[in-house]
Amino acid sequence: MRPIQNNDVFHAIAHPARRAILVTLRGGERPARELAAPFDMTFAAISQHLRVLEEAGLVEVRRDGRQRLYRLRPQPLSGVVSWIDEFAAFFSERLDALGEHLDRKHGKRR
Repeated sequence: MRPIQNNDVFHAIAHPARRAILVTLRGGERPARELAAPFDMTFAAISQHLRVLEEAGLVEVRRDGRQRLYRLRPQPLSGVVSWIDEFAAFFSERLDALGEHLDRKHGKRR
């Protein structure tokens, strides 16, 4: 297994609010106030979550007048997907081996 290259991405997606923001941004660019609306937390807290996402490279920010508009940058998630895929293969092999063992134990053939 390869070492994890960017722990910032893992940290960024660890919080449910940040994951929800990323899901919202799949629909396109959104202003910070709109991203904050569904959450029962202060705007300062949402701003901190957005900063974590930005520092991890998961969102881009641009100014439009007084608004800050956020856009999803999914590329850094490819490392997470690769890491999870390695575990999926590991568990798939283990489950196959368990199935074969149980089949042998109970006299079944695959």
